[in-house]
Amino acid sequence: MKKRYNENMKLSDALQDFVASNKLQTGLDKVNARDVWNAQMGPAIEKYTTSIKLDGSTLYVQLSSSVLREELSYGKEKIVKLLNEELGKNLITKLVLR
Repeated sequence: MKKRYNENMKLSDALQDFVASNKLQTGLDKVNARDVWNAQMGPAIEKYTTSIKLDGSTLYVQLSSSVLREELSYGKEKIVKLLNEELGKNLITKLVLR
């Protein structure tokens, strides 16, 4: 990474440059998707969530309750829309519940 001697650069701009130059955005998206799932779905569903993985634009969520998995499968499109709104971009196009 290049050293920049600009005293007027905002910290947020410097962090964005760092993330872009080191190609860290995909890793940050994976962490953000996990955090948004837990925040938006609530503690009751978080309790039954065993694994969350973002692979490309598909979010894989492993649940320990088959009944909950079936109930959530009816609202997949709504869940994807809710998660993308919270993320601020269309990061997730498909939700797979296991």
